[in-house]
Amino acid sequence: MATYKKRGFKPKNKEEEAQIEEHDSTTAEVFNTLDEGASKTEEWVQKNQNYILGVIGVVAIGVLAYLGYHQFIQNPKEASAANELFYPQQYFDQALVSETEKDSLFTLALNGAQGKYGFLDIIEEYSGTKAANLAKYSAGMTYLNLKQYDQAIEHLEGFTSDDDIMGAMAKGGIGDAFSQLNQSEDALDYYEKAVSHSDNEFTAPRFLYKAGVVALDLGEKSKALGYFERIKEEYPNSQEANSVDALIGLAQN
Repeated sequence: MATYKKRGFKPKNKEEEAQIEEHDSTTAEVFNTLDEGASKTEEWVQKNQNYILGVIGVVAIGVLAYLGYHQFIQNPKEASAANELFYPQQYFDQALVSETEKDSLFTLALNGAQGKYGFLDIIEEYSGTKAANLAKYSAGMTYLNLKQYDQAIEHLEGFTSDDDIMGAMAKGGIGDAFSQLNQSEDALDYYEKAVSHSDNEFTAPRFLYKAGVVALDLGEKSKALGYFERIKEEYPNSQEANSVDALIGLAQN
């Protein structure tokens, strides 16, 4: 066992003297090893400093490029796309309330006019922006109103959103398109997805109702009954709840 050597300590015998010498020798070896390791590290750094500086430079350039891209390219692109979206969105909103010019207004919303972009232009020219994503939703709903159901499905499937209302409406819109194409099983699947997306008071009873009607059409009465009963129990103040009793009766027969 090594002996702790205090200041002024003198070994009592040759055995203690030998232990002290052994301890000092071990300590010296450790420090020599550390010195050798440090020297080798310094030698390696000196030898590879160009490589190290190159790696650091590449990382620094990458960080600066990322920041520069967002500051000088992506952010201005987002702002420009948002400004462009305002124009076709006006036509879309007008079409929703128009009694006589729906189709023409929806077409203007899609394709633009007077040098202004429509939804389709924004999707193409501003790909990857939030505005382009919103344009996919509006284009999908526009095609749905124009009864171009394949196009509606394509654009609504390309839209992504965690928003309770818009996310559910997009999935429900796909369900509507499949329903119009007489693809009832696909329609039911998307109505169920719309319900699962959010249980808010606006979209949930709406798509539960549609899911129930399609399930009845498919002969799945127990599933339809479950949807209708959910409306009555969970959304008693909804518009759909006013007429759900008759459908419950159909599902129970």
